[in-house]
Amino acid sequence: MTNFKTVADGEIFSAAYEVNKSKFTAHVAHVDDEEAARDFVQTIRKKYFDATHNCSAWILGERGDKQKSNDDGEPGGTAGNPILETIKKNELTNCAVVVTRYFGGIKLGAGGLIRAYSHTAALGLNAARIVQMTAFRKISLTLEYNFLATVENYLRNKKISVTGTDYADVVTLELLLLPTAVEKFLIGLNDLTAANFLHEDFGEVLLPVEIN
Repeated sequence: MTNFKTVADGEIFSAAYEVNKSKFTAHVAHVDDEEAARDFVQTIRKKYFDATHNCSAWILGERGDKQKSNDDGEPGGTAGNPILETIKKNELTNCAVVVTRYFGGIKLGAGGLIRAYSHTAALGLNAARIVQMTAFRKISLTLEYNFLATVENYLRNKKISVTGTDYADVVTLELLLLPTAVEKFLIGLNDLTAANFLHEDFGEVLLPVEIN
């Protein structure tokens, strides 16, 4: 799995900008595929149906290899592509941006439009919560109760995330570790418990880690 930066899911982020009486608003969202991206663009267009333009761009895929932009009636290359380039500059993927414009009566010219759409998109991305989609290995540990306190202390010291605990005849802990840390962790645990544990590796999962 490939780690990548994206916008936090479950929320639409926005920011506004005004220049020469034209009002621009950026709307930013996490999208997982082209259908979700198209649905997001349509949602914004329906909400702001009275706007002069709803220009958009999105980038998809762990490597950002699926890209699309739309000028929505603005002169070619003055809206959609500047939005797209702003997403790329922020090294984001699985991200869609729609910039809504209400024309204020004063023409901005090609250069002015490019600057306005780029700047508005940048404001929207700055307002968004950015996360790093990070590969973790999901591991389960099974051990006797007499080792639990020692192992829990070891997990706290190593700052390892425990995502679940099952208290039965024995204790089973579900853990998330960075792939590069698994081998060293198991060696340390083996020394700590004299190999009195069982573990199962459930493979890698991608999870969001918020970037401060």
